[in-house]
Amino acid sequence: MLTSRRALLLLLLFLALAGCREATPAATPTGAPPVGVTPTADPYAAAREAMVREQIEQRGITGGRVLAALRAVPRHRFVPEEHIARAYADHPLPIGYGQTISQPYIVALMSQELGVQPGDAVLEIGTGSGYQAAVLAEMGVDVYTVEIIPELAQRGAETLAALGYADVHTLQADGYFGWETHAPYDAIIVTAAPDHLPQPLIGQLAAGGRLVIPIGPPGSYQTLWRYEKGADGEVIATNLGGVSFVPFTRAQ
Repeated sequence: MLTSRRALLLLLLFLALAGCREATPAATPTGAPPVGVTPTADPYAAAREAMVREQIEQRGITGGRVLAALRAVPRHRFVPEEHIARAYADHPLPIGYGQTISQPYIVALMSQELGVQPGDAVLEIGTGSGYQAAVLAEMGVDVYTVEIIPELAQRGAETLAALGYADVHTLQADGYFGWETHAPYDAIIVTAAPDHLPQPLIGQLAAGGRLVIPIGPPGSYQTLWRYEKGADGEVIATNLGGVSFVPFTRAQ
């Protein structure tokens, strides 16, 4: 009788173990996600972090919101497919129509020099790829961006919308005249180089606001300037050093 009970217990134990083996999912290759699970890791996260750490922080950019924005914005989404491998490199890249997406350090420098706070209204002249507008939006400001080239204006607006930047308002127009409808602005940024300071932009800058703009002749280096508008309307200029931008495009 004892032998029969022991055999029965062994049989029950065997069946229980067999059921556990059947419930265990099949093993997946090392590093692969479980079956039916879509990987969500950003393959460009390491490159973006290296960009911020090596190109931006080491060159003196200290603004916490600027650095956080550069870490958050997927720069590779703003460059043509053929240049994606260089999206986080320390130089500008062509985006078509004779225009470029600016060097990451320059984007960081200009963003920091604007001195904006969350909730500020910022006018950008030269939407281009939309990257600079996205960085400003990540800093918590309302962005109004103007692009004169229709194809870039459409592409930039579509990219920004696809990435969920609802606080970026776009317009296809001649940026020399700004965007009077939403003036005055707490800050204005210009991402192409005219040969002089456009007075309509100074007129749309709020008292206490800052304008950051490269100025100089086309085909050579220019000077990056920061203009600060006092309560009395007086404008103080600060030279931020030499830069190289594409020329400011005007309507024909």
